[in-house]
Amino acid sequence: MIGTVLTLGGGGFSMSDDGSSAIDDHLLDLTGKDAPKVCFVPTASGDDHGYSRRFEEAFAGRARTSVLSLFCREPWGYTDPQVLLEQDVVYVGGGSTANLLAVWRRHGLPDLLTTAAANGTVLAGISAGMNCWFAASSTDSFGPLAPLDDGLGLLPGSACPHYLGEAERRDAYLGWVASGVLPEGYAVDEYAALRFVDGEPVEAVSERPGRPVLRVERDGVGAREVPFDVRPLGGR
Repeated sequence: MIGTVLTLGGGGFSMSDDGSSAIDDHLLDLTGKDAPKVCFVPTASGDDHGYSRRFEEAFAGRARTSVLSLFCREPWGYTDPQVLLEQDVVYVGGGSTANLLAVWRRHGLPDLLTTAAANGTVLAGISAGMNCWFAASSTDSFGPLAPLDDGLGLLPGSACPHYLGEAERRDAYLGWVASGVLPEGYAVDEYAALRFVDGEPVEAVSERPGRPVLRVERDGVGAREVPFDVRPLGGR
């Protein structure tokens, strides 16, 4: 793909008590604008009202915010997905990766997001909002952790968010990559993020110390973790 994607394994306003986040600050800086237009896409949570309100509060005063509702939730109603082409940032929330993909395809978002990225919009997302950009991922969309192999494929390989933050994530992902159930890919811990430009990883960052970002590759009959150098952004 052509364009920039910031993939969060966790963190951001979603996991902050007061809405502050060095990763979110970094995301806004990537636009190069003082008051960028940022659209939150809460599809994976079923357009949860409280989640969207937390986004608006976290970005108030430093961005021109909007929410893309595909479930006709009040107070937004249905939003025409064409608004994605007018944004500086599209920020995708967490929830069910499988449900997100199904709804997005029905509403034509994959093509719109590809066009937006090529035109300079920064794509970003946390958890399910990380998974969606890749060809495959580790997800709990079906209850227990399971591999999912029908992502958008804007980014190559597979993804695993919450790598050390949730029990069983690491072992399950290593096993799926080792067996070939999932292609080689990227594991990102909570409070960390990996930025891609034109489909290639270019920088790993974190807002808390000791939060790894890794490339996970097959290694004989197993899998190996290749760590990225992670640039600290501040915070706790």
